[in-house]
Amino acid sequence: MKQDERSTLLYERAKKRIPGGVNSPVRACRSVGRNPLFIDRAQGSRMTDADGNEFIDFVGSWGPLILGHRHPAVIAAIEKALERGVSFGAPVDLEVELAEMVVEAVPSVEMVRMVNSGTEATMSAIRAARAFTKRDLLVKFDGCYHGHADTLLVAAGSGIATLNIAGSPGVPEDTIRQTVSLPYNDTEAFNRFMAEQGGRVAAVIVEPVAGNMGLVPPHPAFLEALREQASKNGSVLIFDEVMTGFRLSYGGAQALYNVTPDMSCFGKIVGGGMPVGAYGGKKEIMEQIAPEGPVYQAGTLSGNPLAMAAGIATLKELQKPGFYETLEECSARLSDGVLRLAEQLGMPLAVNRVGSMMSFFFTDQPVNNFEDAKTSNLERFAEYYNRMLKKGIYLPPSQFEALFVSAAHETADVDLFLAAAEDALSRFS
Repeated sequence: MKQDERSTLLYERAKKRIPGGVNSPVRACRSVGRNPLFIDRAQGSRMTDADGNEFIDFVGSWGPLILGHRHPAVIAAIEKALERGVSFGAPVDLEVELAEMVVEAVPSVEMVRMVNSGTEATMSAIRAARAFTKRDLLVKFDGCYHGHADTLLVAAGSGIATLNIAGSPGVPEDTIRQTVSLPYNDTEAFNRFMAEQGGRVAAVIVEPVAGNMGLVPPHPAFLEALREQASKNGSVLIFDEVMTGFRLSYGGAQALYNVTPDMSCFGKIVGGGMPVGAYGGKKEIMEQIAPEGPVYQAGTLSGNPLAMAAGIATLKELQKPGFYETLEECSARLSDGVLRLAEQLGMPLAVNRVGSMMSFFFTDQPVNNFEDAKTSNLERFAEYYNRMLKKGIYLPPSQFEALFVSAAHETADVDLFLAAAEDALSRFS
């Protein structure tokens, strides 16, 4: 790896005009003790930074690039849409086509509204759920991150966990009082709470497979309990599938686990890497949204043709026979290889994986929730991250973020990852 002189210069410039020098906190790489790399270009599974260093990318823009960088079908679709215009602020045929594809694919969705980010999707879904139930109380789960809306920054994961921020200044106490956060995967604690307070709960929101405390799968009975209690108490069950939607299966985590929520939130893959989000669900809930109903939500760039075209092209690729099976094989080979290395070295390492999402926790215990994830050795993770980076492997710069495998990753990429991991992990022995 060459010296990152140009990245350093760019970072110094950025810090003078952008808070922390970055436009999203985890990118600053503070938890791994280094400055961020500025990326110049990417293709397939590879990225090149401003200094000409090439890396195999296992971040994939934090999940949306399931096809890899600059997939020909996506680029062609964007170019074709670009010939028509960048944005109209008016209806376009492409948003109808993508909406129809989402409804056809996802079990819970009868109607869908396009927005511009995952945060917009979750906050809008919660607003609709509160209006529908005429209740205020929201239940979420420790370590699950649903964006930076005020009501959701309670015991959150992602950058909140990475930077060890307890909630956020600027969030009114009255807002926080309407949000209760319970332990993820603790079915008994959830059932107890709903037995006592279920009649007040407007919505229960969850990452069906958590990706913002690192990757943490749900226990078999956990999602079923959420569905049962929400139905019993007249609460709206919301699955935040911003990460998992169209990644774990074409129908998302809800199709994989056969649990159908009332509402679902999407982002990332549904826009093919462009800034996009979406929320949808049962018709009677979605008809609460203006102009059909009284719940206001709007966005000038929502449904813009470039994002819609990228999303349509991506979803068409995902429908090709054998796509998810091939992705599963590659992902399993990577995670199984790292687990074998850790066992051979006698190193405490918890390996969690669901489909093409995974995390390696530097802890000697299974990771089933946020408290387990926080037992990880963060100093060891930082050393591992920097060793892997020097070997040309680009990973999420946080113990509390998931790693993503894409269809662009080939056998050779996995081999290089495992060789780098063997070197990085063996130095801890």
